[in-house]
Amino acid sequence: MNAVVGESGRESVDGQDTAQDGTGRDEDAVAKYVESLGLTLNQIGLPRMPARVFAVLQTSDEGEMTAAEVAERLSVSPAAVSGAVKYLEQMGLIAKERAPGARRDHYRVYDDFWFASMLKRERMIAMWRDATLEGVRALGEDTPAGKRLSYMADFLDYLAVEIPKLFERWETLRRAQD
Repeated sequence: MNAVVGESGRESVDGQDTAQDGTGRDEDAVAKYVESLGLTLNQIGLPRMPARVFAVLQTSDEGEMTAAEVAERLSVSPAAVSGAVKYLEQMGLIAKERAPGARRDHYRVYDDFWFASMLKRERMIAMWRDATLEGVRALGEDTPAGKRLSYMADFLDYLAVEIPKLFERWETLRRAQD
């Protein structure tokens, strides 16, 4: 692989131009990845703008940015970012922070977001199971709807037992890697 950096700051790798930011990152590739990750998050349920904002925050080395920085990176209005960060905060996906004396809020992703998110899901599973069991009692265990809900409650019970074991294995693996 042959790499040459020209006066413009663009690097040519085997004839392909890439924009470098001084850290060795290809900013064009990063921008494409942000859009790809945003699209994936949108496809699994996040609204489009919050998905894009979350993707930008996840891919920043600092893991935090101001709303103005996010808006600039995504080439969108500050109002669009404002609505997106409110949504992400309410969902517990990001935190809003302000340094003492600072005028601007910074929005930060959690380093252990996926782990914390799954712990939150564990509580949600228990709530879902309880609501499902209430439905079984209301419908009757022997009715077709009651049987469906009973099967669902059994699966949720299974998840409630297995997810903590999965977390323990993950933490053991993570500690071994550090």
